[in-house]
Amino acid sequence: MKWLQTLGVILLSGLLVAPVLAQDEEEVEEDAPVASNYIDLKPPFTVNYGGVGRLRYLKTEISLRVAGGMEGQGAIRHHMPYIRHTIVMTLSKASDEDLSSMEGRELLRQNVLEAIREVLITEEGKEHVLDLLFNSFVVQSH
Repeated sequence: MKWLQTLGVILLSGLLVAPVLAQDEEEVEEDAPVASNYIDLKPPFTVNYGGVGRLRYLKTEISLRVAGGMEGQGAIRHHMPYIRHTIVMTLSKASDEDLSSMEGRELLRQNVLEAIREVLITEEGKEHVLDLLFNSFVVQSH
């Protein structure tokens, strides 16, 4: 008879612990870092910027940090012409003041990132892009 009581206690304790374990697993899944991949946008971007006046060029290599695994990468690759166009147009709007300081370049980076996200939200319904990285950044004015 004692073994039946012991079995009952074991079964009840298992039922009480199981929901706690399930809840912990859910929390771990929610807190898990987002897996990301990097896509290098080739070839590098070379644009003239600053409007009328003397010629000014900006050359930069850009990588995108993409979420969503194969779906995110596929969306980026599918819309690459639109994304490249958006980047060129955004970079060409820059001014000497924008590019002469680290703060200005960071603001330009954020503007390009936001423009890409808008393209993807419009076309795919998801941002997919976590971040944008300038791998090189060269400015030349004549």
